[in-house]
Amino acid sequence: MDSLSKIKTRDALTAVRADLAAQGQVVVFTNGCFDILHRGHVEYLEKARQCGDALVIGLNSDDSVRRLKGAYRPLVPEADRAFLLAALAAVDYVTIFPEDTPQSLIEALQPDVLVKGGDYQLNTIVGREVVEKHGGKVLTIPLVPNRSTSNIIQTIVDLTKQGIFN
Repeated sequence: MDSLSKIKTRDALTAVRADLAAQGQVVVFTNGCFDILHRGHVEYLEKARQCGDALVIGLNSDDSVRRLKGAYRPLVPEADRAFLLAALAAVDYVTIFPEDTPQSLIEALQPDVLVKGGDYQLNTIVGREVVEKHGGKVLTIPLVPNRSTSNIIQTIVDLTKQGIFN
């Protein structure tokens, strides 16, 4: 499957999810902004994929990222972020959601496993109740130390202040 065909609308992905369920496949869901894709993201997604048969990513829309991270984010537009994520071998499907949280997307997809980074406490993970109500699992995966979009941005800011990019 090529990268573009892995990017689905919510409605199309809901139909795919039903097919996967009918086949007895375990669907893993995670979500995030994934702005400036980096090693920490890739390792996290590879570990998430190991938790089931298909990995679905809910990707925050550009407007959603701006509301969550500030007016200057995202640095990479949603179409490009979705394409890069879809190009990863660990990722089966990507869908963009406009809300600030993935609650309604999780309600629509009913994943078997919900995964977030280790910086989350289980009781604060959005959608936890939905997944657990249907017998699913909610897991956290440890973050890769010193690998984050914020660190990359800070490095660029520091280098700019030093005149490296002038």
